Amino acid sequence: MSDLSTLRALSPEAFAALGHQGIAYVRRTEETGEQGPASIYAIHSAAGERIGAAPSRDLAFAAIRQHGLEPLDAH
Repeated sequence: MSDLSTLRALSPEAFAALGHQGIAYVRRTEETGEQGPASIYAIHSAAGERIGAAPSRDLAFAAIRQHGLEPLDAH
């Protein structure tokens, strides 16, 4: 079986666990707060769990690096 075939055969949970210890993803999203809708940058673990948020991409990346993880953009 090729490496690509092996990856395609992984369950979504197993795929999410790859790199779980060292990666966090940043995704721009809209949230509604007391002052109305606002754009934020949500921070997610490799397993998809939301673990934080920041008002800018740069701050989200800095927070991730402060915790010893490598930030990546999620689309």
